[in-house]
Amino acid sequence: MGVSLKLGDKISLTIHDLAFGGEGVGRSEELVVFVPFVIVGETVEVEITELKKNFARARLVRVITPSPERVEPQCRYFGACGGCQYQHISYAEQLRVKQKQIADLFERVGKLSRAVVAPVIGCPQPYAYRNRIMIRSQWNGPAKKLEIGFVRVDNKFVEDITECKIAEPALNEQITEVRAHPPHKGGIKVVLRVQPEGWEVPKDSFFQNNFFLLPKLVETVRTMLTTGGARHLIDLYCGVGYFGIEAASAVESFVGVEYDKLAIAAARRNAASRNINNGEFVAAQVEEVLPELLKKFSTENTAVILDPPRKGCWPATLELLRTMRPAQVIYVSCHPATMARDLNILCADGVFELVRVQPLDMFPQTQHVECVADLRRRN
Repeated sequence: MGVSLKLGDKISLTIHDLAFGGEGVGRSEELVVFVPFVIVGETVEVEITELKKNFARARLVRVITPSPERVEPQCRYFGACGGCQYQHISYAEQLRVKQKQIADLFERVGKLSRAVVAPVIGCPQPYAYRNRIMIRSQWNGPAKKLEIGFVRVDNKFVEDITECKIAEPALNEQITEVRAHPPHKGGIKVVLRVQPEGWEVPKDSFFQNNFFLLPKLVETVRTMLTTGGARHLIDLYCGVGYFGIEAASAVESFVGVEYDKLAIAAARRNAASRNINNGEFVAAQVEEVLPELLKKFSTENTAVILDPPRKGCWPATLELLRTMRPAQVIYVSCHPATMARDLNILCADGVFELVRVQPLDMFPQTQHVECVADLRRRN
């Protein structure tokens, strides 16, 4: 390719895109160069840290021509801690960036029209919103001290921190407590959590990490469900029953399915405490009970909510949905890439049509974003 770059070289780049994951994209000669903590349109000086045949990675040395969207990060650890990627970008621009990244992914990975991706719904509180974080410990041999904090940008070490700007104040109090009574050795993870008011959530069970945008997430799911007109709902990977319970009044009956038995027991108590009596919860593998449930209800009148882990759905689940063909599938995901892959499978051969994707910024200042997709069975 005629590329003459070497490790350690310092070069100037103009950034023309932000890739999913947060790295800026520039070009030197014929080589694509990825660099973090930059914004589209900026001219920057970078140092080459990794050199491959088709691309290079670099660290930001200085911003030569800053973007008007560049802001001062609120966190003193930003750039070293690996938790946030976008604190240097104005919040309105973060939302625009994420919408484009999702549309690009859906077009490239899912072979789906980017036109179905709606503008991202922003969080009313872009800092101090996280209700759950994981603190790690690592022994620093040369310094002879225990580092307590988050994994660094380099993914090799722990950045020692005393606070987290995107965490709720109650969690920062818990960080202080952990530091006052540290783990006895490195390699230990400590999960800190603010319990959702009025919901029972077992220690290791899942719950959405942003209470401030949660009402909009529920509203999005309910609106898609009611416009779809289904009378029955199957809530897969239901956790402690959140979506099924919140949508219960929109359907005649619902079933929640979750492998975590403690979560299912909590879901039953969460429903009982709200006098929700038109649903049930089943502790089972999704693939084992889905055929029976789809036969129990008329598929013409049944919607399925999918809220799988970040890795996406099992192929067997997707194949069952393609075979049984419920009237509607509402897919909720915090990982647009695996979601795009799964939607491509569901929509193949015209089995389902993707009507709309609504992104919600449940993770401000970071590369992550929640999406809700509305799929309808094609007749």
